Amino acid sequence: MRSCLYMPGSNTRALEKARTLAADVVILDLEDAVAPEAKALAREQVCDAVKAGGFGNRLVVVRINALDAPWGADDLAAVVAAGPDAVLAPKVSSADEVEVYCTALEAAGADAALQFWAMIETPRSVLNLADISAAGRGRLTTLVAGINDLVKELFTELAADRSNVMHSLSHLLLCARANGLTALDGVCNQIEDTERLRTECEQGRLLGFDGKTLIHPSQIKTANTQFSPYPEQLEQARAIVDAFAHPENAGAGVIKVNGKMTELLHLEQARRLLAVQASIERLSQG
Repeated sequence: MRSCLYMPGSNTRALEKARTLAADVVILDLEDAVAPEAKALAREQVCDAVKAGGFGNRLVVVRINALDAPWGADDLAAVVAAGPDAVLAPKVSSADEVEVYCTALEAAGADAALQFWAMIETPRSVLNLADISAAGRGRLTTLVAGINDLVKELFTELAADRSNVMHSLSHLLLCARANGLTALDGVCNQIEDTERLRTECEQGRLLGFDGKTLIHPSQIKTANTQFSPYPEQLEQARAIVDAFAHPENAGAGVIKVNGKMTELLHLEQARRLLAVQASIERLSQG
């Protein structure tokens, strides 16, 4: 999930283009990107696009309007019937809300494989993250940082280095990992500032995020590059796996690999990195 691109559900050309882009995930948006008067048409277009398929190996996610919004219940019912990989709900602020969404999904006939994703974008969301991330009865799989709304709720603006939201991002990541969830970094609004995007991607990767949400196709390449294992990382990972597999190291807890002390925890990290690379290669074949 290196690159997760929002695409406006009211734009038929964008929905068609989404099938050809190199994003790992496409998020077909019925919420912020769609004007109130276009909500019903966008819902119909998005559901038709999901049913038609053709998105290859990339994940297809639909962001619906909140259940307490005029369009939310109709969104949820129609999207469940269309059958995307996941439903993304905006401004999820409590564990109770997660349970309400999961109950609604089941009542609408959602398959057990349909994932529920939650946007974390309010102060209350951040404060309740520990409970939110533990809810969902196994259907909640992913937390998505909504930095723009969070900054608005904090009555401030985003610092260039994102220092004023770093606590919230770190807390989201910690809670996600504590409960085995995927964590996605928020969007970069500066579409033409590739250096700003690269810096944010590097920052998010070092925090531990699995990928970044994006608002324009031009941002995909940078996100894919920054959230992919680097060649030197892959080289070291393969060396670690090979070293521990050597008969002379059988049963060893600590060995030296390329001059570095290497423990079993590093072997686990190496295997995960190689698994990520294998997933990337499968995606590129789709």
